[in-house]
Amino acid sequence: MMRLMVNPAISLAARALDILLPPLCLRCDDPVGGTASLCPACWGQIHFIATPFCACCGAVFDIPVGDGMLCGHCLATPPRFTSARAAMLYDDASRALVLGFKHGDRTHGARALAVWMHRAGGDMLARADALLPVPLHRWRLWGRRYNQSALLAQHIGDLAQKPVWVDVLRRIRATPSQGHRKRKERQDNVHNAFALAAGHDVTGKILVLIDDVLTTGATVEECSRVLLKAGAREVHVLTLSRVRSVV
Repeated sequence: MMRLMVNPAISLAARALDILLPPLCLRCDDPVGGTASLCPACWGQIHFIATPFCACCGAVFDIPVGDGMLCGHCLATPPRFTSARAAMLYDDASRALVLGFKHGDRTHGARALAVWMHRAGGDMLARADALLPVPLHRWRLWGRRYNQSALLAQHIGDLAQKPVWVDVLRRIRATPSQGHRKRKERQDNVHNAFALAAGHDVTGKILVLIDDVLTTGATVEECSRVLLKAGAREVHVLTLSRVRSVV
């Protein structure tokens, strides 16, 4: 099982670049005091997730509730994964930040984003045996040149001191974009799109899937199904952002 490692030369080059060029806000590109961070104005607009939220999927509640409460969707249709957490809401304030990282080659902020995710997923990360980024199909990876989930997993693994298994879960079917699809359409779109790579054993392991956005949960549900079928003990989900509730 392959573990992603941070290249010391790249880290050194990044620090040198910060000395030569002033760090910019990850969202608006205004100068900021620290490396790969947000300016005060943007920080105030991002909705970082805090309690109360669903104890299972992490959906945000609008009113205070007791610990351990589940949202209506998890009560009606319990997900395959044990729990899901996210660092921030995916909304008008965060959309440009997330999409810039995902599609716009703005990968310099990956570690800062990972710090937020590490804070949000502290409990599940402490129990995890390994982190698994949600994989891209090879044609999507070729076009985008990087897997944003793998970049996040790399830094979260370093922060949590956990192995990152990038070659255990494979995307074996090229699927159209999930954007603008309803829940059932998303489920159908990713059905049988993932598989466990030959020669890998996840029996009895507690695993954390890493992804960028949780919308309906269709992708991480399908990944969880594959891993649990292969013998994983638990599958948890940690994303950079999520919609307020499952849609």
